[in-house]
Amino acid sequence: MSGKTTWEIWGLNAAMTVEDGHQIEVARSIVDSVLADVELACSRFRPDSEVMRLARSGAKNTAISSTLALLIEGALQAARDSDGDVDPLLGGELVNLGYDRDFAQLPETTLKGVSITQRPLRPILWPHIQLDGTRLTLPAGTALDLGATAKAMAADWAAARVADQLGTSVLVSLGGDIATAGSAKEHWQVLVQDTDTDPWQEVCLQSGFAVATSSTSKRRWSHRGLAMHHILDPAFGLPAHPVHSSITVAAPTCLAANTYTTAGIVRGGKALDWLESLNLPARLVSLDGTVQHTSRWPAPTHDPRSVSAHG
Repeated sequence: MSGKTTWEIWGLNAAMTVEDGHQIEVARSIVDSVLADVELACSRFRPDSEVMRLARSGAKNTAISSTLALLIEGALQAARDSDGDVDPLLGGELVNLGYDRDFAQLPETTLKGVSITQRPLRPILWPHIQLDGTRLTLPAGTALDLGATAKAMAADWAAARVADQLGTSVLVSLGGDIATAGSAKEHWQVLVQDTDTDPWQEVCLQSGFAVATSSTSKRRWSHRGLAMHHILDPAFGLPAHPVHSSITVAAPTCLAANTYTTAGIVRGGKALDWLESLNLPARLVSLDGTVQHTSRWPAPTHDPRSVSAHG
């Protein structure tokens, strides 16, 4: 019999299901250990994290932990795969927009949509990040933000470690980033829905694959009377113009899925054709609730057991 547990972390809803329910407590301790390592490496809201120490002192051939090195490698891969639409050097811009503390402490906004302001093009500096093993050099005056990619990688790592150590199949969900591992007897049933009022769909996910959703409807706050959301357009360092309320992608890893959902939000009206060109299963929900999807995304069905969405 399977076992499930839910909790909150990083201001997000987290959940885990293991096929062998008797191992749920041990599995949870494994996941907690992974998340603690990731938080200590890259949290922007802990003064003792490595990322915050680097923000204060800079990095010039600086020794970092193997955990942070792997997280930066993943972020750089996301930047390359998205042609820079997922930029790991937006930490300073997020602070300037008021996202300088845990999200639960930010002022809420009652404004609909997002307030777009004007700003010159910012220099794109992530290609100048130098990572040699565990030695890091950052461009002067820049600050890391690994929030999206690190959360996805944490889901990937947590699921893989539970499956490897306990020999059971597992699903780990961290705020919409879902990773699975192990040889499940059946496909995982996943509800795809961003907010309670959004159109929903159930899909079946093959074990070993992942699903991620990026949203402009959640993680919104008010800054100097303007409404903000957390997905920035690296070209300007401002919230991406909201064309879609959410984008969901299935891929072999949660890191890959999150890369393409985030980049899709940034690309706006060009996202559907781009995701189709990459042959990815993707579902896009516009601001008015209209649903579009690529050819590889499963069509809605009344019987979720017959739906298959995997990389």
